[in-house]
Amino acid sequence: MPGRHHEVSRLEGFSDAVFAFAVTLLVVSLEVPRTFDELWEAMRGFLAFAISFALLFQVWRRHHTYFRRYGLQDGATTALTGVLLFVVLFYVYPLKFLWTLVVTTRLGANELVRLADGRIEPMILNDQVPRLFEIYGLGGAAVFGVFVALYSHAYRQRDALRLSPTETLETRLSIMSCASLAAIALTSVMIAAVGGVKATPAAGYVYFAIGLSEWAIGSYGRRQRKRLMRPSATDTADISRA
Repeated sequence: MPGRHHEVSRLEGFSDAVFAFAVTLLVVSLEVPRTFDELWEAMRGFLAFAISFALLFQVWRRHHTYFRRYGLQDGATTALTGVLLFVVLFYVYPLKFLWTLVVTTRLGANELVRLADGRIEPMILNDQVPRLFEIYGLGGAAVFGVFVALYSHAYRQRDALRLSPTETLETRLSIMSCASLAAIALTSVMIAAVGGVKATPAAGYVYFAIGLSEWAIGSYGRRQRKRLMRPSATDTADISRA
């Protein structure tokens, strides 16, 4: 869709700065290595950082797309953007912690960490894992819940924005996608909260539903776009008379 706002506003510039700071927080605990052993230890965190960065980049991309599509700078957009940035900053550490834990356990690495006072403790206890999924899921639901509110706001302004039928469809698809992601995250939260330790694998595997959900929404969107491209009966009659 063509963009409606080409100059970067103060709100969009501030948002980009906050996202950049959030990326910095992902690596702030990694000091410059002084020995090769420290370098090797730092490299072990590369995969977790890459996954966390990719997820954060997807959030930024959706927010960037929103501004490119609609160029809204009203009070509702400002307030919702503020909520989004707050949630992103608050959940940077849970995001990094979860994926560090996942990568560590899947690679069979040592899950023990040395604290500042020299004590060695495990990264997490078994009975704490459900709580971690609850924290992570609530963060995901909050982020995509804000996107639902943002795109719903734009949809309500479709006449003022003079959205074309195709643009209106894309807005609806964005609402559906974000609502689906929020629902999947909340499902994970409920599984972890109700099932406890035994249900934690299911609380993680439920996120694989994201691929199925995005495929279904994408398939629906392709069908709707084809319908919009078909000439109407009135257009066909006009062409016949011509």
